[in-house]
Amino acid sequence: MKVIVLGAGVIGVSTAYELACDGHDVTVVDRQDAVAQETSFANGGQLSFNHGPLAQPGTVRKAIKWLGKKDAPLLYRLRMDPQLWSWTLKFMACCSEPQYFNNIEHMLRLSLYARERLHQTLEREEIAFSHMRTGIMTLYGDDRDFGLAREHAVALRELGSERQIMDRAGCLETEPALQHSASPIVGATLSASDESGDCRAFTEALAESCKKRGAQFQLGTDITGLKREDWQIKCVQTDQGDIEGDVYVMALGSYSPLFLHSLGLNVPIYPAKGYSVTVPVKDDEGAPKMSLTSYDHKLVFSRLGNKLRIAGMLEFGGYDTELDEERARVVLNNVMKLFPRGLETGHAEFWTGLRPQTPDSIPVVGRGAQENLVINTGHGMLGWTMALGTARIAADLAGHKAPEIDINALGWERFA
Repeated sequence: MKVIVLGAGVIGVSTAYELACDGHDVTVVDRQDAVAQETSFANGGQLSFNHGPLAQPGTVRKAIKWLGKKDAPLLYRLRMDPQLWSWTLKFMACCSEPQYFNNIEHMLRLSLYARERLHQTLEREEIAFSHMRTGIMTLYGDDRDFGLAREHAVALRELGSERQIMDRAGCLETEPALQHSASPIVGATLSASDESGDCRAFTEALAESCKKRGAQFQLGTDITGLKREDWQIKCVQTDQGDIEGDVYVMALGSYSPLFLHSLGLNVPIYPAKGYSVTVPVKDDEGAPKMSLTSYDHKLVFSRLGNKLRIAGMLEFGGYDTELDEERARVVLNNVMKLFPRGLETGHAEFWTGLRPQTPDSIPVVGRGAQENLVINTGHGMLGWTMALGTARIAADLAGHKAPEIDINALGWERFA
């Protein structure tokens, strides 16, 4: 069976890999000249399998407090954008405590399956990507936030989440580089089974494994539309001509809803702009050796060899991909509060990209309205974390197999 995968980020490449392993004839189409050139290029580097949804109790209160502040972790660029306001109303409905626990249950089921699939893939393939399996520690500087985190950690254990509670002394013992922090630390949660690494290096290596299995990559090809006839996708229209297949997989991240809308599907995925900074380590003792999350600053930290990747910020302003250096430097300034001695800030590399965010932080994975369309998109900040799990589900659906896990509440129908 010939399968056309739209998108060559970590989601598209992972899906292509699973399809190629199943013996399908696979072609990956992307406008960029190489894989992992957009959202997967320089993300936070975390494989955060125990991560919760963006929408949670208290988020709206903080978002209102941050309105109008250019250095805020979350920035709304106020504009006449019906898509954003519709998305925001759905997001706010997800912030109640019952909905939060309902959403995190679905996320955990998918993320833990993705971890299993990732480890199976790494047993088959030799992939070098600065992989670390030292866990992820989330730092809290506010007693109220830390108190809520403790309560949630207890409740989430019943859902399979693995979060240990640590006081300040435990934080400093686990990551000694925090001893020089100028930011307050009152405690942390530790997800010991979480991991980190370089998403782009992983995607590039996995693409080579796809090619060895016969998959083709038609890169530098701009997708202009999808032609349908009745309840079938007939072909993908591109600036290089039409591309025909038996099944089509939508994995275009933030741009997926633009094409799905033309097929009659209004899927609430909104581009959430994020920033990252990659900084050389100058003092090994002054830089973190494990992956961290700062709850106060809304930043993540991942050690990639002799460099530190810091990523974060949320910016809702449409499809603007211009790097706002002032916003990017907020990331750098905040990391220097935590690790003032360890980094060579004069050689910092800035990057920005669009995360495909759903209101409930759960990706859209399932069949489309057309019989030969499979959707695998909307992973938000957890694209790499969930990639191998949703890829396996998409490959099973493309091959008319029943997925290994329950995919209830993952499809676009939940928004219909």
